[in-house]
Amino acid sequence: MPDQNTNTPAEIAASSGQTDRGLVRRVNEDAFLDLPQKGLWVVADGMGGHDAGDVASRMIVETLRSTPLEGTLATRMDRIEDAVEQVNQRLLSRSYNEEGKKHIIGSTIAVLVAESRYLGAVLWAGDSRVYRLRSNTLVQLSTDHSQVQSYVRQGIISQEQARTHPERNIITRAVGSQEDLYLEADVCEFSSGDRYLLCSDGLTRHLEDEEISRLLAEGTPQAACRTLIDLTLERGAKDNVTVVVVEIN
Repeated sequence: MPDQNTNTPAEIAASSGQTDRGLVRRVNEDAFLDLPQKGLWVVADGMGGHDAGDVASRMIVETLRSTPLEGTLATRMDRIEDAVEQVNQRLLSRSYNEEGKKHIIGSTIAVLVAESRYLGAVLWAGDSRVYRLRSNTLVQLSTDHSQVQSYVRQGIISQEQARTHPERNIITRAVGSQEDLYLEADVCEFSSGDRYLLCSDGLTRHLEDEEISRLLAEGTPQAACRTLIDLTLERGAKDNVTVVVVEIN
């Protein structure tokens, strides 16, 4: 059974998060936070194929769990960025073994933070995504930091070709992978009834945007999480899969 954390509706939003190891991986390297009372939601995907990706993702969520978030949206964003940079430096310091060889311990990150029921922001690094569903229209708010996305941006391949490209798993930005980490960020205005989805790429490698939009709109946030993960498992779930669904009150 998936791990899950379901909170009662807070002033800003009702939300739920679930994660599943999937059907192929031995270890779940994903982690998430679902803290509506704090106005904070996070998905972190430890970098598969590297050493201790689960350590990296857990370090991110536990650090952010204990990070105080008050004041303006800009202040909250600054504190998140500072906390993630601290994790970045800690992971970099652990990236050399006893023989002095470098091995990456890293993780993607996707964050939704709310100042109020009207204003928030998304921050991210890597290919974990943030979507918004508003009036039955699904929009991806984050942009993947990946090799294939850079090809799409340059017009070398199409978005559809990117889904099956042999370099689709190459991440160009992640916590723990570079000295100078920059979280991309964007401010978003909330509207009552908006639904936000934070997810690892274990979801998007199996589900099309049209399917995500349909399932995200159905039932409670908890029910939407469950159906998104269930369909991923039906499709083979080759990776860990994690989803957090947030509905603005």
